Amino acid sequence: MTRVSRRQFLSTTAAAGVAATILPYHRAYGANEDIRVGVVGFNGQGRTHINILSKTPGVRIVALCDVDSKVLNAQADAMEKKGNGKLARYQDVRKMLENKELDAITTASPNHWHSLVTYWACQAGKDVYVEKPCTHVVSEGPIILKAARDNKRIVQHGTQSRSDLGLKEAFEYIRKGELGKMLWVKGFCYKPRASIGKVTQPTPVPETIDYDLWCGPAPKEPLMRKKLHYDWHWVWPTGNGDIGNQGVHEMDMCRWALGQDGLPPRVMSFGGRFVVDDDATTPNTLVAWYDYKPVPMIFEVRGLPRKTSDDPKNFHKAQMDNYRGIRIGLVVQCEGGYFAGGSGGGWVYDKDNNKVKQFKGGQGGEHIPNWIKAVRSRKIEDLNADIAVGVPSAALCHLGNIPYRAGQDVLPDEIKEMTQGHAAATESCQQFLAHLEANGVDPKKTKPTMGGWLELDPSGAKFTAPSPLADKATTLLTREYRKPFVMP
Repeated sequence: MTRVSRRQFLSTTAAAGVAATILPYHRAYGANEDIRVGVVGFNGQGRTHINILSKTPGVRIVALCDVDSKVLNAQADAMEKKGNGKLARYQDVRKMLENKELDAITTASPNHWHSLVTYWACQAGKDVYVEKPCTHVVSEGPIILKAARDNKRIVQHGTQSRSDLGLKEAFEYIRKGELGKMLWVKGFCYKPRASIGKVTQPTPVPETIDYDLWCGPAPKEPLMRKKLHYDWHWVWPTGNGDIGNQGVHEMDMCRWALGQDGLPPRVMSFGGRFVVDDDATTPNTLVAWYDYKPVPMIFEVRGLPRKTSDDPKNFHKAQMDNYRGIRIGLVVQCEGGYFAGGSGGGWVYDKDNNKVKQFKGGQGGEHIPNWIKAVRSRKIEDLNADIAVGVPSAALCHLGNIPYRAGQDVLPDEIKEMTQGHAAATESCQQFLAHLEANGVDPKKTKPTMGGWLELDPSGAKFTAPSPLADKATTLLTREYRKPFVMP
């Protein structure tokens, strides 16, 4: 198993994986010379990449790659008709990376592909913009970080809020002590998610999709859900649940606010997939506690409506019980007040909930142009979210899932006992149980799943005692790869 120490997440020269075997391909860019970019995966967020890149001066999209030939050809045809120029078309990213006329790539493939595409691209001498989370499991982080450094690649993580000037100013304001001592940070993903349905036999995969390439490093098994696309987020072989989907953005903000560069010494979580009976396996309700010192971090996922009386037809529109006005964002609680915000900035409040100071943001659209600037300058310090910043934020999502995945069903009193001793944890526990009851869930009958405190070994390669679930949890730090789609 790859060693994943907390110190490695702090270092830009983490020793992990094997050395690069392909010499990096370097190219100096003239002041008026275009950077030639390829886009990998654009059935969703990748279309945003294309739109931004098309408007970014000094960039020329020269290649597209998608495992679905229908999606690939429709996008390429549309761009060529608009005058983009002839595009190289690929279904297999490995073939794309052989193209010597390509300087850089962006990828918005499913999560299970992010690290492998990044690794291969760095090996091939391409700069990379990789969507969040940059890893699917914790052990992949040091490997792609080392690949980026060894090959002198410019790699940006797709946590766009790192380019939000409002948040940067807010967190600097807090760390200067303007609100007194920081007490805790909470991140929120209160985003209703409907059932993905349930099937009794495999769903046919469209003939236009190369399913072997789509599965890649994940097991190639029959499609046992109604939809191939997007709903991969809610099954473990390809996704990471909402904490690794939407939540990775807010998780990154929380770590940014704390000023923590590495991983916490221990973590615990509890939750479940409640109300819906479908083919998804990830939790739709989750609370994770990261025991950073001296200031802890808590993250909450709620995928259920506010209450059972909300019209199911308006499931996605149902308003969630929000926390201090935040449904998707974070709260930084300090002795003298708190900051509540998210993408686009936020407000500072005093202890009496009066607004004190606003920080306006919303520059997330500058994230890809920021990457292009660094590609041209060849300076890592020009990046707002270098891969060394992305790796620990992605790892926190996985660490939040692991205690739940390794845990066991418990009664509410056991959760209450585990969260005693800290006001913020007790509050999250109470809100978690109240939310279940508001959705008609009796947690004494439909028990939540909890993994107690899991301590990271100083080496970072395993979890240790006192948790009896440590061995099971350790296996979840990495994964089995399907050949030939194997991380080193």
